[in-house]
Amino acid sequence: MRSGSAADPLQGRTAVTHALPKGFVVHTAPVGIADDGRDDLCVIASEVPAKTAGVFTRSLFAGPSVLLSREAVTDGSARGVVVVARNANVATGAEGARNAAAVRDAAARAVGIDPAELLIASTGVIGVQYPLPSILGHLEGLAWPPQPPAAGMDAAARAIMTTDTRPKCVSVRVGDAVLTGIAKGVGMIEPDMATLLTFFVTDAELDGAWLTAAFKRVMDVTFNAVSIDTDTSTSDSAALFANGLAGPVDPQAFEAALHEVALALVKMIASDGEGASKLIQVTVTGARDDAQAKRVGKTVVNSPLVKTAVHGADPNWGRVVMAVGKCQDDTDIAPERVRVSFGAVEVYPPADDEQSRRAEVADYLKAADEVVIGVDLAIAEGSFTVYGCDLTEGYVRLNSQYTT
Repeated sequence: MRSGSAADPLQGRTAVTHALPKGFVVHTAPVGIADDGRDDLCVIASEVPAKTAGVFTRSLFAGPSVLLSREAVTDGSARGVVVVARNANVATGAEGARNAAAVRDAAARAVGIDPAELLIASTGVIGVQYPLPSILGHLEGLAWPPQPPAAGMDAAARAIMTTDTRPKCVSVRVGDAVLTGIAKGVGMIEPDMATLLTFFVTDAELDGAWLTAAFKRVMDVTFNAVSIDTDTSTSDSAALFANGLAGPVDPQAFEAALHEVALALVKMIASDGEGASKLIQVTVTGARDDAQAKRVGKTVVNSPLVKTAVHGADPNWGRVVMAVGKCQDDTDIAPERVRVSFGAVEVYPPADDEQSRRAEVADYLKAADEVVIGVDLAIAEGSFTVYGCDLTEGYVRLNSQYTT
Protein backbone atom coordinates (compact mmCIF):
# COMPACT_ATOMS: atom_id res chain seq x y z
CA MET A 1 0.00 0.00 0.00
CA ARG A 2 3.03 2.27 0.14
CA SER A 3 2.44 3.49 -3.38
CA GLY A 4 -1.26 4.18 -2.79
CA SER A 5 -3.24 6.28 -0.35
CA ALA A 6 -5.55 5.54 2.54
CA ALA A 7 -9.28 5.81 2.18
CA ASP A 8 -10.46 9.43 2.23
CA PRO A 9 -12.03 10.20 5.64
CA LEU A 10 -12.88 13.82 4.83
CA GLN A 11 -16.53 12.94 4.21
CA GLY A 12 -17.09 15.43 1.43
CA ARG A 13 -15.53 18.43 3.20
CA THR A 14 -13.90 20.90 0.80
CA ALA A 15 -10.21 20.07 0.63
CA VAL A 16 -7.63 22.77 -0.09
CA THR A 17 -4.45 21.43 -1.64
CA HIS A 18 -1.55 22.05 0.75
CA ALA A 19 -2.91 25.48 1.72
CA LEU A 20 -1.00 27.83 4.00
CA PRO A 21 -3.38 29.72 6.32
CA LYS A 22 -3.10 33.51 6.54
CA GLY A 23 -0.17 34.84 8.48
CA PHE A 24 1.96 31.68 8.50
CA VAL A 25 5.38 31.49 6.86
CA VAL A 26 7.31 28.28 6.14
CA HIS A 27 11.02 27.82 5.49
CA THR A 28 12.78 24.55 4.71
CA ALA A 29 16.42 23.86 3.88
CA PRO A 30 19.11 21.14 3.83
CA VAL A 31 21.56 21.51 6.72
CA GLY A 32 23.57 18.32 6.21
CA ILE A 33 21.80 15.78 8.41
CA ALA A 34 20.10 13.85 5.60
CA ASP A 35 22.59 11.94 3.50
CA ASP A 36 20.59 12.44 0.30
CA GLY A 37 20.82 16.22 0.28
CA ARG A 38 17.13 16.84 0.85
CA ASP A 39 15.68 19.46 3.19
CA ASP A 40 16.05 18.37 6.82
CA LEU A 41 15.28 21.61 8.65
CA CYS A 42 11.88 23.29 8.80
CA VAL A 43 10.62 26.48 10.44
CA ILE A 44 6.89 27.28 10.59
CA ALA A 45 6.03 30.63 12.16
CA SER A 46 3.01 32.89 12.51
CA GLU A 47 3.33 36.63 11.90
CA VAL A 48 1.31 37.21 15.06
CA PRO A 49 0.97 35.30 18.35
CA ALA A 50 -1.17 32.17 18.01
CA LYS A 51 -3.30 30.26 20.47
CA THR A 52 -1.37 27.02 20.91
CA ALA A 53 -2.16 23.54 22.19
CA GLY A 54 0.31 20.69 22.44
CA VAL A 55 0.65 17.11 23.65
CA PHE A 56 3.91 15.20 23.96
CA THR A 57 5.44 11.83 24.70
CA ARG A 58 5.55 10.62 28.29
CA SER A 59 8.67 8.56 27.63
CA LEU A 60 11.18 8.66 30.49
CA PHE A 61 13.82 9.31 27.82
CA ALA A 62 11.99 12.29 26.31
CA GLY A 63 14.44 14.44 24.38
CA PRO A 64 15.37 18.04 25.23
CA SER A 65 13.21 19.27 22.33
CA VAL A 66 10.16 17.78 24.05
CA LEU A 67 11.10 19.36 27.38
CA LEU A 68 11.52 22.80 25.82
CA SER A 69 8.27 22.54 23.88
CA ARG A 70 6.26 21.36 26.88
CA GLU A 71 7.32 24.51 28.69
CA ALA A 72 6.63 26.73 25.67
CA VAL A 73 2.94 25.73 25.45
CA THR A 74 2.13 26.13 29.13
CA ASP A 75 0.75 29.66 28.64
CA GLY A 76 -1.34 28.60 25.61
CA SER A 77 0.42 30.92 23.16
CA ALA A 78 3.33 30.54 20.74
CA ARG A 79 4.42 31.63 17.29
CA GLY A 80 5.55 28.38 15.67
CA VAL A 81 8.01 25.49 15.62
CA VAL A 82 11.47 24.61 14.33
CA VAL A 83 11.93 20.96 13.32
CA VAL A 84 15.17 19.05 12.83
CA ALA A 85 14.76 15.75 10.95
CA ARG A 86 16.86 12.57 11.02
CA ASN A 87 18.48 13.36 14.36
CA ALA A 88 16.47 12.84 17.56
CA ASN A 89 19.02 14.53 19.86
CA VAL A 90 17.91 12.09 22.57
CA ALA A 91 20.15 10.54 25.24
CA THR A 92 22.82 13.13 24.37
CA GLY A 93 23.31 14.52 27.88
CA ALA A 94 23.94 18.11 28.88
CA GLU A 95 25.53 18.90 25.52
CA GLY A 96 22.40 17.75 23.71
CA ALA A 97 20.24 19.95 25.95
CA ARG A 98 22.46 22.97 25.25
CA ASN A 99 22.35 22.22 21.53
CA ALA A 100 18.54 22.03 21.44
CA ALA A 101 18.34 25.41 23.19
CA ALA A 102 20.92 26.86 20.80
CA VAL A 103 18.96 25.72 17.74
CA ARG A 104 15.72 27.13 19.11
CA ASP A 105 17.42 30.40 20.06
CA ALA A 106 18.92 30.78 16.58
CA ALA A 107 15.62 30.04 14.86
CA ALA A 108 13.83 32.51 17.12
CA ARG A 109 16.38 35.24 16.36
CA ALA A 110 15.92 34.63 12.64
CA VAL A 111 12.14 34.98 12.94
CA GLY A 112 12.45 37.92 15.30
CA ILE A 113 10.65 36.48 18.31
CA ASP A 114 11.44 35.40 21.85
CA PRO A 115 12.73 31.80 22.06
CA ALA A 116 9.96 31.03 24.58
CA GLU A 117 7.46 31.62 21.74
CA LEU A 118 8.94 28.83 19.61
CA LEU A 119 8.53 25.08 19.93
CA ILE A 120 11.27 22.72 18.78
CA ALA A 121 10.92 19.14 17.57
CA SER A 122 13.53 16.62 16.55
CA THR A 123 13.29 13.05 15.34
CA GLY A 124 15.61 10.41 13.95
CA VAL A 125 18.58 8.45 15.27
CA ILE A 126 18.93 8.41 19.08
CA GLY A 127 22.24 9.10 20.85
CA VAL A 128 23.87 11.31 18.20
CA GLN A 129 24.73 14.97 18.70
CA TYR A 130 23.46 17.58 16.26
CA PRO A 131 25.85 18.76 13.54
CA LEU A 132 25.50 22.09 15.33
CA PRO A 133 27.80 24.27 13.19
CA SER A 134 25.88 23.52 9.98
CA ILE A 135 22.47 24.04 11.61
CA LEU A 136 23.44 27.29 13.33
CA GLY A 137 25.32 28.49 10.26
CA HIS A 138 22.15 28.25 8.22
CA LEU A 139 19.84 29.80 10.82
CA GLU A 140 22.20 32.68 11.57
CA GLY A 141 22.21 33.62 7.89
CA LEU A 142 18.45 33.31 7.47
CA ALA A 143 16.46 36.44 6.61
CA TRP A 144 12.82 36.52 7.69
CA PRO A 145 10.46 36.34 6.01
CA PRO A 146 12.39 34.18 3.53
CA GLN A 147 12.62 35.58 0.05
CA PRO A 148 10.50 34.00 -2.74
CA PRO A 149 9.92 31.32 -3.68
CA ALA A 150 8.36 30.81 -0.27
CA ALA A 151 7.86 27.24 0.95
CA GLY A 152 4.41 25.83 1.67
CA MET A 153 3.07 23.19 4.00
CA ASP A 154 3.77 20.46 1.44
CA ALA A 155 7.47 21.39 1.65
CA ALA A 156 7.24 21.33 5.44
CA ALA A 157 5.70 17.85 5.30
CA ARG A 158 8.64 16.64 3.18
CA ALA A 159 11.29 18.30 5.34
CA ILE A 160 10.17 16.64 8.59
CA MET A 161 10.28 13.08 7.16
CA THR A 162 12.72 10.42 8.32
CA THR A 163 11.95 6.92 6.98
CA ASP A 164 8.60 7.99 5.52
CA THR A 165 8.21 7.15 1.84
CA ARG A 166 5.91 10.10 1.12
CA PRO A 167 4.90 13.41 2.74
CA LYS A 168 1.66 13.64 4.69
CA CYS A 169 -0.27 16.91 4.37
CA VAL A 170 -4.02 17.65 4.48
CA SER A 171 -5.84 21.00 4.22
CA VAL A 172 -9.53 21.88 4.53
CA ARG A 173 -11.68 24.99 4.83
CA VAL A 174 -13.71 25.73 7.96
CA GLY A 175 -15.91 28.75 7.36
CA ASP A 176 -13.56 31.52 6.20
CA ALA A 177 -10.54 29.81 7.74
CA VAL A 178 -8.09 27.19 6.52
CA LEU A 179 -6.83 24.28 8.62
CA THR A 180 -3.72 22.42 7.48
CA GLY A 181 -2.05 19.46 9.17
CA ILE A 182 1.23 17.68 8.48
CA ALA A 183 2.70 14.57 10.07
CA LYS A 184 5.67 12.25 9.85
CA GLY A 185 6.35 8.78 11.16
CA VAL A 186 6.22 5.20 10.03
CA GLY A 187 7.98 3.30 12.81
CA MET A 188 8.56 3.38 16.59
CA ILE A 189 4.88 4.18 16.89
CA GLU A 190 2.83 3.36 19.96
CA PRO A 191 1.71 6.77 21.16
CA ASP A 192 1.43 7.85 24.76
CA MET A 193 -0.21 11.31 24.92
CA ALA A 194 0.80 12.13 21.34
CA THR A 195 2.59 10.47 18.48
CA LEU A 196 5.36 11.02 15.99
CA LEU A 197 5.57 14.62 14.83
CA THR A 198 2.36 16.31 13.75
CA PHE A 199 1.58 20.00 13.47
CA PHE A 200 -1.61 21.86 12.61
CA VAL A 201 -1.86 25.51 11.58
CA THR A 202 -5.02 27.56 11.14
CA ASP A 203 -6.06 31.18 10.78
CA ALA A 204 -9.30 30.49 12.67
CA GLU A 205 -10.02 32.57 15.76
CA LEU A 206 -10.75 30.27 18.72
CA ASP A 207 -10.85 30.42 22.50
CA GLY A 208 -7.56 29.18 23.93
CA ALA A 209 -8.95 27.03 26.74
CA TRP A 210 -11.48 25.45 24.41
CA LEU A 211 -8.75 24.82 21.81
CA THR A 212 -6.58 22.97 24.32
CA ALA A 213 -9.45 20.70 25.39
CA ALA A 214 -10.60 20.06 21.82
CA PHE A 215 -7.07 19.24 20.66
CA LYS A 216 -6.69 16.67 23.44
CA ARG A 217 -10.07 15.12 22.56
CA VAL A 218 -9.13 14.78 18.91
CA MET A 219 -5.64 13.43 19.62
CA ASP A 220 -7.08 10.76 21.91
CA VAL A 221 -9.26 9.25 19.18
CA THR A 222 -6.90 9.71 16.21
CA PHE A 223 -3.16 9.84 16.83
CA ASN A 224 -3.46 8.01 20.14
CA ALA A 225 -5.38 5.30 18.26
CA VAL A 226 -2.59 4.37 15.83
CA SER A 227 0.10 1.78 16.45
CA ILE A 228 2.75 0.36 14.15
CA ASP A 229 5.05 -1.65 16.40
CA THR A 230 4.19 -0.97 20.11
CA ASP A 231 7.33 1.16 20.57
CA THR A 232 6.76 4.65 22.02
CA SER A 233 9.06 7.30 20.57
CA THR A 234 11.18 9.52 22.79
CA SER A 235 10.30 12.49 20.57
CA ASP A 236 6.52 12.33 20.05
CA SER A 237 5.16 15.87 19.64
CA ALA A 238 1.85 17.27 18.43
CA ALA A 239 0.87 20.94 18.34
CA LEU A 240 -1.83 23.21 16.94
CA PHE A 241 -1.34 26.92 16.22
CA ALA A 242 -4.36 29.19 15.65
CA ASN A 243 -3.53 32.84 14.87
CA GLY A 244 -7.12 34.09 14.34
CA LEU A 245 -6.42 36.18 11.21
CA ALA A 246 -9.44 34.75 9.34
CA GLY A 247 -11.83 35.59 12.14
CA PRO A 248 -14.03 33.40 14.33
CA VAL A 249 -15.41 30.04 13.21
CA ASP A 250 -17.98 27.72 14.71
CA PRO A 251 -16.11 25.70 17.37
CA GLN A 252 -18.02 22.48 16.72
CA ALA A 253 -17.39 22.73 12.98
CA PHE A 254 -13.71 23.35 13.68
CA GLU A 255 -13.41 20.34 15.98
CA ALA A 256 -15.10 18.16 13.36
CA ALA A 257 -12.66 19.42 10.72
CA LEU A 258 -9.69 18.88 13.03
CA HIS A 259 -10.82 15.31 13.65
CA GLU A 260 -11.18 14.64 9.93
CA VAL A 261 -7.76 16.10 9.08
CA ALA A 262 -6.11 14.21 11.94
CA LEU A 263 -7.79 10.95 10.93
CA ALA A 264 -6.65 11.41 7.34
CA LEU A 265 -3.07 11.86 8.56
CA VAL A 266 -3.36 8.83 10.86
CA LYS A 267 -4.45 6.65 7.95
CA MET A 268 -1.56 7.97 5.87
CA ILE A 269 0.84 7.10 8.69
CA ALA A 270 -0.56 3.61 9.23
CA SER A 271 -0.55 2.82 5.51
CA ASP A 272 3.06 4.08 5.24
CA GLY A 273 4.28 2.01 8.19
CA GLU A 274 7.79 0.67 7.70
CA GLY A 275 7.52 -2.13 5.15
CA ALA A 276 3.71 -2.02 5.29
CA SER A 277 1.53 -3.32 2.48
CA LYS A 278 -1.89 -3.06 4.19
CA LEU A 279 -3.66 -0.72 6.58
CA ILE A 280 -5.43 -2.54 9.44
CA GLN A 281 -8.46 -1.02 11.14
CA VAL A 282 -9.79 -2.76 14.25
CA THR A 283 -13.19 -1.61 15.53
CA VAL A 284 -14.26 -2.92 18.92
CA THR A 285 -17.92 -2.54 19.89
CA GLY A 286 -20.09 -3.74 22.76
CA ALA A 287 -17.40 -3.03 25.34
CA ARG A 288 -17.92 -2.06 28.97
CA ASP A 289 -16.65 1.43 28.08
CA ASP A 290 -14.54 3.12 25.41
CA ALA A 291 -11.36 2.55 27.39
CA GLN A 292 -11.88 -1.21 27.35
CA ALA A 293 -12.67 -1.10 23.63
CA LYS A 294 -9.43 0.79 22.96
CA ARG A 295 -7.43 -1.64 25.09
CA VAL A 296 -8.80 -4.68 23.25
CA GLY A 297 -8.37 -3.02 19.87
CA LYS A 298 -4.74 -2.15 20.57
CA THR A 299 -4.07 -5.73 21.70
CA VAL A 300 -5.42 -7.04 18.40
CA VAL A 301 -3.74 -4.53 16.08
CA ASN A 302 -0.40 -4.90 17.90
CA SER A 303 -0.33 -8.71 17.72
CA PRO A 304 2.54 -9.86 15.47
CA LEU A 305 0.50 -12.95 14.61
CA VAL A 306 -2.51 -10.89 13.51
CA LYS A 307 -0.22 -8.60 11.52
CA THR A 308 1.52 -11.48 9.74
CA ALA A 309 -1.78 -13.26 9.05
CA VAL A 310 -3.10 -10.12 7.36
CA HIS A 311 0.12 -9.76 5.37
CA GLY A 312 -0.03 -13.35 4.17
CA ALA A 313 -3.80 -13.27 3.48
CA ASP A 314 -4.20 -16.14 5.94
CA PRO A 315 -7.87 -16.34 7.08
CA ASN A 316 -6.78 -17.47 10.54
CA TRP A 317 -9.33 -15.78 12.80
CA GLY A 318 -7.84 -17.72 15.70
CA ARG A 319 -5.10 -15.09 15.84
CA VAL A 320 -7.73 -12.44 16.67
CA VAL A 321 -9.47 -14.39 19.44
CA MET A 322 -6.04 -15.25 20.84
CA ALA A 323 -5.24 -11.54 21.02
CA VAL A 324 -8.56 -10.72 22.71
CA GLY A 325 -7.84 -13.49 25.19
CA LYS A 326 -4.63 -11.73 26.27
CA CYS A 327 -6.75 -9.04 27.99
CA GLN A 328 -6.74 -11.21 31.09
CA ASP A 329 -7.71 -8.46 33.52
CA ASP A 330 -10.97 -7.82 31.63
CA THR A 331 -12.83 -10.65 33.33
CA ASP A 332 -16.19 -9.53 31.91
CA ILE A 333 -15.14 -10.65 28.41
CA ALA A 334 -16.95 -13.95 27.83
CA PRO A 335 -15.81 -15.99 24.80
CA GLU A 336 -19.33 -17.30 24.20
CA ARG A 337 -20.58 -13.73 23.63
CA VAL A 338 -17.73 -12.43 21.45
CA ARG A 339 -18.20 -11.96 17.69
CA VAL A 340 -15.33 -11.46 15.23
CA SER A 341 -15.53 -10.38 11.61
CA PHE A 342 -13.19 -9.64 8.72
CA GLY A 343 -14.82 -7.06 6.48
CA ALA A 344 -18.45 -8.13 6.13
CA VAL A 345 -17.75 -11.78 6.97
CA GLU A 346 -18.40 -13.00 10.51
CA VAL A 347 -15.82 -15.67 11.30
CA TYR A 348 -16.34 -16.31 15.02
CA PRO A 349 -18.16 -18.14 16.41
CA PRO A 350 -17.56 -20.70 13.66
CA ALA A 351 -20.52 -21.89 11.59
CA ASP A 352 -21.36 -24.90 9.46
CA ASP A 353 -20.04 -23.13 6.33
CA GLU A 354 -16.65 -22.54 7.94
CA GLN A 355 -14.64 -23.49 4.85
CA SER A 356 -16.51 -21.19 2.51
CA ARG A 357 -16.18 -18.33 4.99
CA ARG A 358 -12.43 -18.88 5.25
CA ALA A 359 -12.18 -18.82 1.46
CA GLU A 360 -14.16 -15.57 1.36
CA VAL A 361 -11.91 -14.00 4.00
CA ALA A 362 -8.78 -15.14 2.17
CA ASP A 363 -10.01 -13.44 -1.01
CA TYR A 364 -10.82 -10.30 1.01
CA LEU A 365 -7.35 -10.20 2.57
CA LYS A 366 -5.67 -10.64 -0.80
CA ALA A 367 -7.63 -7.86 -2.45
CA ALA A 368 -7.96 -5.25 0.31
CA ASP A 369 -5.51 -2.41 0.87
CA GLU A 370 -7.42 -1.59 4.06
CA VAL A 371 -8.38 -4.60 6.19
CA VAL A 372 -11.23 -4.03 8.65
CA ILE A 373 -11.46 -6.36 11.66
CA GLY A 374 -14.53 -6.14 13.89
CA VAL A 375 -14.75 -7.41 17.47
CA ASP A 376 -18.08 -7.25 19.33
CA LEU A 377 -17.74 -8.00 23.05
CA ALA A 378 -21.51 -7.89 23.73
CA ILE A 379 -21.06 -6.36 27.18
CA ALA A 380 -22.35 -2.78 26.92
CA GLU A 381 -22.12 0.24 24.59
CA GLY A 382 -18.40 1.13 24.59
CA SER A 383 -16.60 1.34 21.24
CA PHE A 384 -13.27 2.43 19.79
CA THR A 385 -11.41 2.15 16.47
CA VAL A 386 -7.63 1.74 16.23
CA TYR A 387 -5.31 1.74 13.23
CA GLY A 388 -2.15 -0.14 12.35
CA CYS A 389 -0.51 -2.08 9.54
CA ASP A 390 0.71 -5.53 8.63
CA LEU A 391 4.15 -6.87 9.54
CA THR A 392 6.42 -7.60 6.60
CA GLU A 393 9.95 -8.61 5.76
CA GLY A 394 10.52 -4.97 4.85
CA TYR A 395 9.99 -3.83 8.45
CA VAL A 396 12.63 -6.24 9.72
CA ARG A 397 15.06 -5.31 6.95
CA LEU A 398 14.71 -1.54 7.42
CA ASN A 399 15.01 -1.57 11.21
CA SER A 400 17.88 -4.07 11.28
CA GLN A 401 19.89 -1.61 9.16
CA TYR A 402 18.62 1.69 10.64
CA THR A 403 22.04 3.10 11.62
CA THR A 404 24.14 1.20 9.09
